[in-house]
Amino acid sequence: MSALLRSAWTVFRKELVDALRDRRTLLTVLLSSVAMGPLVLVLLSVLVSSLEERAEARELLVHDIAAAPTLRNYVERQAWTLREAPADYEAQLRARTLGDPVLVLPADFEQKLLRGEPAVLELVSSSANTRAATGSARVQRLVQGFVQEQGTLRLALRGVAPQLLQVARIEERDLADAAARAAQLLGMLPLFVLMAVVYGALNAALDTTAGERERGSLEPLLCNPAARTALVLGKWGAVAAVGMMIAVLSAASFLPGQWLLRSDTLAVMFRYGPAEALAFVVLLLPLAAALAALLMAVAIRCRSFKEAQANTTVVVLAVTLAPLVTLFNQGGEAPWHVWVPALAQVTLMGRVLRGEALDAAALLPPVLVCALISALAIAYVARTLRTAALK
Repeated sequence: MSALLRSAWTVFRKELVDALRDRRTLLTVLLSSVAMGPLVLVLLSVLVSSLEERAEARELLVHDIAAAPTLRNYVERQAWTLREAPADYEAQLRARTLGDPVLVLPADFEQKLLRGEPAVLELVSSSANTRAATGSARVQRLVQGFVQEQGTLRLALRGVAPQLLQVARIEERDLADAAARAAQLLGMLPLFVLMAVVYGALNAALDTTAGERERGSLEPLLCNPAARTALVLGKWGAVAAVGMMIAVLSAASFLPGQWLLRSDTLAVMFRYGPAEALAFVVLLLPLAAALAALLMAVAIRCRSFKEAQANTTVVVLAVTLAPLVTLFNQGGEAPWHVWVPALAQVTLMGRVLRGEALDAAALLPPVLVCALISALAIAYVARTLRTAALK
């Protein structure tokens, strides 16, 4: 056993040095892990800042505002700014160059208001225009406030108490705390960290298997008296170390990235400190080891680097699509989620962002599954190296 471990350690050091010398791997590490956190947070901050600026602007685009001076008076009292909509507002909404919905008023709006007849206001938007669609709810609330005010005034003029028509009132109570709301906004962070680990370990796994076979350096290595298991363990350890290093860098990159937040609201909601980064790393380490072994098992049967890239696409696609289960499952988390690799890690990282504690019952299933995948994949690679004719 000691000889096996010494051989594996020697191969591990050699493969790790080769992986770190590879410019492609180093570039992947830098781009996918170090720069990922600040870049994602800057983009998210810009998005939130733009939404806040639009909400603070309180602008209402109206077509033919001159037909409704009463509505103009109400809107201006609510500290909103009225602007006449462009003549081609429908074309601009379709082209998504106009980011606000347009309120279209009928020409006889004031006359119907005086006669007590209901007037039909048209709110023009486009569901394909995200910016305009999100602003429709604010405009609807504004118009509903005007309608309620007019109804209250009419009842008061007739000596009827408006409270008689309001038989009930709804008061909303949000059960989500600040951490849960922040996790909903920052739910993409686990996906970015996960994909950084996948693509970071991919090149190292392909290079140490199919890459060496293509360069002709695998056959001389197999001529050494070291056991095939020691060679596989050394190679797997180096690939897993690269994946784990990327996991640490990508999880830690969000810590200094918080300095670049431009939105005060996002800065207050963003609860990601050293404890959360450490939890991310703990969750990702078993997956990095399993992915390293699985990618090596797929690539060891390939004769070229390009062929291995094509074959490992299935693994990368599976890891990418697994977390999307949470988007289609409207019933919340299911117990089987923690038994599916990648999905389990994203699910548990989401719990970390929500401030929930992780117990042994939640951590044990993904660790066991990753350990089983690693053992089976390593055994397959060792068996392939012992039996396959390497040409």
